[in-house]
Amino acid sequence: MSRFDIIKILSHTGDSFRHLSVLNPLTIHKKGTKSKAVFALIMVCFFWGTTWLASGIGVKSMPALQLAGIRQLLAGIIYVTYFLIKGASLPKGKEWWTVIILSILNFALSNGLSTWGIKYISAGLGAIIASTFPIWLVVIGLFSGSKIPVKAIMGLVVGFGGVCIIFYEHFHDFFNPGFRFGIILSIIGTWSWAFGTLYTKKQASTFNPYFSLGLQMLITGAGLLTLTKFNGTAIPLTAIPWQSWASISYLVLFGSVFAFICYMYALQHLPTGQISIYAYINPIVAVLLGWLLLNEKMSVFIGVGSLVALLGVYLVNKAFKAVPAREQPELEGM
Repeated sequence: MSRFDIIKILSHTGDSFRHLSVLNPLTIHKKGTKSKAVFALIMVCFFWGTTWLASGIGVKSMPALQLAGIRQLLAGIIYVTYFLIKGASLPKGKEWWTVIILSILNFALSNGLSTWGIKYISAGLGAIIASTFPIWLVVIGLFSGSKIPVKAIMGLVVGFGGVCIIFYEHFHDFFNPGFRFGIILSIIGTWSWAFGTLYTKKQASTFNPYFSLGLQMLITGAGLLTLTKFNGTAIPLTAIPWQSWASISYLVLFGSVFAFICYMYALQHLPTGQISIYAYINPIVAVLLGWLLLNEKMSVFIGVGSLVALLGVYLVNKAFKAVPAREQPELEGM
């Protein structure tokens, strides 16, 4: 190898390290807007993946709906307080109905049932089920008579194939009522998120969507805590162990506040297609960390099935992005 070749290799290596240094968290404040947006997206991919584990740890020692209620109430208070201080106006008239319905679909049912579900199944499995929601949008579109691209139907088939691979070795677990119940809760939660997405598309209003999100959290938190209080499932706040409080704190600060701020920043400065990558990385983060930290089961079936299911989700998203906006059915905007 000549001296020229060695210099060339070192030069390429230096270029590679310089590219990686763009995402150095110690110097990210000095970088450009795009670098900061990419870093924000990485934070979203990681932290929203870890929220599944935090929920899984929290529900081991307290009722799941009470945990979800406390989380949403605290996060909602933070968001609503911020926007009120900034002088934001509250919804008017019929805008309240949209906020209330989305509170039920996006948080009470989707987040509440998904959190309840991982009391009976692994956090990784819950994350995988949740990541398939675009596939359910296609199913809803088929039943509603919408025109669905052929590639989206192919993605639907591939996605369900991946789910079948995942559950192949869990077949015997379906004889366990608890496992069955957890799967049902997780699927209903995913359906609710899909319907919430479609409802948001239909009922889009001029009201601040981020302020609306805080109000949805606040309404849901108050509703879930009231429900658990009246049905007798809630435990006294003083009886909640520190592990669950730690999980709630993590979910509020990093899941509902920090990660969502990063998401909003990335959404403003990166293409939508690039942003959607978080949906494919979150379940991978949840499965790997669940395996490493919580000793959740990892196998070839789960690994391969997860990748196939995520491939199906990717094909569905790609199919609709290829369709002109004026020809897209109600499934756009996923």
